[in-house]
Amino acid sequence: MDRLRGEFIDIIEWTDDSRDTIVWRYPRYENEIKMGAKLIVRESQVAVFVNMGRIADVFVPGMYELQTGNLPILSTLQGWKYGFHAPFKAEVYFITTRQFTDMKWGTQNPVTLRDPEFGMVRLRAFGGYAARVTDPARLLTELAGTDPQFRTEEVEDYLRQLIVGRLGALLGSSGIPVLDLAARQTELGDQLGKALTEELAASHGISIPKFVIENISLPPEVEQAIDARSRMGIIGNVDNYARMQAADAVRDAANNPGGAGEGVGLGLGMAAGQQMAQAFMPQQAFTPQQPYPPAAPAPGGAAVPPPLPGQQQYQWYVAVDGQQQGPYDQATFTGHIRSGAVRPGMLAWREGMAAWQPLEQIPELAQHLRATPPPLPPQA
Repeated sequence: MDRLRGEFIDIIEWTDDSRDTIVWRYPRYENEIKMGAKLIVRESQVAVFVNMGRIADVFVPGMYELQTGNLPILSTLQGWKYGFHAPFKAEVYFITTRQFTDMKWGTQNPVTLRDPEFGMVRLRAFGGYAARVTDPARLLTELAGTDPQFRTEEVEDYLRQLIVGRLGALLGSSGIPVLDLAARQTELGDQLGKALTEELAASHGISIPKFVIENISLPPEVEQAIDARSRMGIIGNVDNYARMQAADAVRDAANNPGGAGEGVGLGLGMAAGQQMAQAFMPQQAFTPQQPYPPAAPAPGGAAVPPPLPGQQQYQWYVAVDGQQQGPYDQATFTGHIRSGAVRPGMLAWREGMAAWQPLEQIPELAQHLRATPPPLPPQA
């Protein structure tokens, strides 16, 4: 039947019923296209006419009648008896010129770069892009070849490799801090799409009219560190941070019922209660020039005696993540040490000290540090 149909005048056309076909070859028995065949090229298409293995012409949208003066003398199946024209070996490839907008890309492995604030970080990114054929003849010779149906999936992996290769160089050379990448995603996408178009148009006849970066993400551990830093910035005070930590611990203990969880929750709840009580108790700040609070008059005109000698009230300061917190009076500060909000290794200072020192090296504070109990003796 294909051979019989080949003896009639051809009407060569293509109505695309797919959304991913880039190149489609017109099926013709032994590639024998008749003299005077009608070629119909629709909008968003071009037709490439290949004669004797070489590209003869490229047809834009419209209707054409195929004519040539270089034809074989003999016809097939004695077609001269029926007025058939002599056939000639030729192929017609239809190429879609519309945009393919459902193309996706993503980094299979993280891209490592140096950030001015966080140091060395690893980034992952994904998004989408649109591709379009701008030079049908070059696409046919460089990518599609003689494939009767060339689809987007056959070139998508190659384009994804080019994108990921360009992405690392673009992010590394941009000098944009990690925290500012979200605000510059559109700008980076436009730059990457332009660079890809310059490379692909000259070599493969493809352009990237639209490139979108949907998301640039950090590793989970870095995101957790950023979240903790944001929380500290919002809290801004070691007292509030300690209360928040205690409240989180109580919540976690409540979510894990059992003897150990209940014991931990009870202890942390008591510590949280003490901290909240201290927070709401009115405290009087003392200055070095006023080491003792002024005596308040008692009923009858008698004065309340000041604190006993040797019980001077110091104002303590502590360094948390490189920031100075305080001042705190002696009772409040030692309460923070006992609750664990102020831990060994942190630097503290008060008036009279030559420099900041770790807590464990200050005798009057070291006694308040938590001691780790020894293991329990074997049970009978």
